[in-house]
Amino acid sequence: MKRNLPETDTNGALPEQSKEHPAAKKKTDVLLDLIRDGRPMTLRQQLRLTVELSVPAIIAQLSSIIMQYIDAAMVGRIGAEASASIGLVSTTTWLFWGLCTAAATGFSVQVAHKVGAGDLKGARMILLQSLAGTLVFSLLLAILGASISSSLPAWLGGDVSIRRDASIYFFIFSIFLPVLQMIFLAGGMLRCSGNMRIPSLLGVIMCVLDVVFNFFLIFPTRGCSIAGMQFTIPGAGLGVSGAALGTAAAETVVASVLLWYLLTRSEKLSCHIRESHFRLKADTFRKALRIGFPMGIEHVVICGAQILTTVIVAPLGVFAIAANSFAITAESLCYMPGYGIADAATTLVGQSIGAGRKKLARSFAHITVLMGMAIMGVMGILMYLFAPQIIGMMTPVEEIRQLGVMALRIEAFAEPMFAASIVAYGVFVGAADTLVPCLMNLFSIWAVRLTLAAWLAPTLGLQGVWIAMCVELCFRGFIFLVRLKRGRWLKCDKT
Repeated sequence: MKRNLPETDTNGALPEQSKEHPAAKKKTDVLLDLIRDGRPMTLRQQLRLTVELSVPAIIAQLSSIIMQYIDAAMVGRIGAEASASIGLVSTTTWLFWGLCTAAATGFSVQVAHKVGAGDLKGARMILLQSLAGTLVFSLLLAILGASISSSLPAWLGGDVSIRRDASIYFFIFSIFLPVLQMIFLAGGMLRCSGNMRIPSLLGVIMCVLDVVFNFFLIFPTRGCSIAGMQFTIPGAGLGVSGAALGTAAAETVVASVLLWYLLTRSEKLSCHIRESHFRLKADTFRKALRIGFPMGIEHVVICGAQILTTVIVAPLGVFAIAANSFAITAESLCYMPGYGIADAATTLVGQSIGAGRKKLARSFAHITVLMGMAIMGVMGILMYLFAPQIIGMMTPVEEIRQLGVMALRIEAFAEPMFAASIVAYGVFVGAADTLVPCLMNLFSIWAVRLTLAAWLAPTLGLQGVWIAMCVELCFRGFIFLVRLKRGRWLKCDKT
């Protein structure tokens, strides 16, 4: 294997990153250097690096879903209608989230390949171009979202009683999409460069800030008694609007810190003054489009399927809508570790392929997928056992609790195979192989899940919808494992 030479500046000197003594580097960075330098890695080193990258990524993913859990739990205290108003538009918010993620991934995968090849200057140039491209993209999405917010709840078949709150919630979410886009971009860039710690830490901080802002914005001013002492807690009493504003405020703080760190403190991607003048290159955007466009289309079609699922659930009543939303949010606590490991897989596979080490990329693929299946299998068992407590924390309404527990216990059986599809997808993204996996996802959801849901819902209600989801996730995991084993994804790495 040809050894990658370190990057030099215009005077032929080594960059500041290369001057650092190996003993001063963190253990994770030392192991990542083994990939970039073409040196052999033992299985133990591969496992250790996978764990060290996965743990912070899992924490980041969990903090993200915990923030949604907090929103749902706090709003759930207001009443079933408030919960249903957020649940009604939740699939549409995921659609816009997915589009922002796809836009960021189109650039961050290129950065992973550049870092793996030792071309840090090229990675920084891609970063600067991505800031301009994704900002414009997210502004257009924000305009689109704001323009449809007033009509969306009616399109989704929501009850008249929840349409106003649902519309306001989605409007606030939409106008803050550029902020969310910067979080996805900055976090993705840091992860693809090998820095999982900072996005993870700031994800936790965002979760804490969300609690604080929600506490004062959702509920009205109220009295509180602690140890016999009376206190008055101020509150804006904004309800559903307060939940949206609290989340937006937390995202704004974290986006600002992430961008500051990425551009000024990141070891590999911080941009120097001499690099501030750069030209937009069509080739970079073409590559981003080739990687991100299939993902964007996938999110549109998949979330379209999820929206259609919402339409199927909506006639079942307010309790069913709220229970469906709570169950989806609660299940996220189970499968978000899979997405964290998938982030690590994208970084490891992307840098291995950038370094020209396909055998190592395959090894990391197998390690991460097996790890994801094991962890999510355990999480599935815990979800089944503690479903009443999980749903009970989100709503005091007994009818919603019973439906939510039923949904979680059905879904628990699908978690290991769901993990296989999640982590394998992260592997394929690291190899810039997005088109075929996206088509696989689309076929699985539309041909299996929706067909079964439409067939079972009229007779089994919400239970039928979740049985359809469980069957589809098992099928999806199987076809992703087949593609992983065949190895054709390794031939799609030319970005």
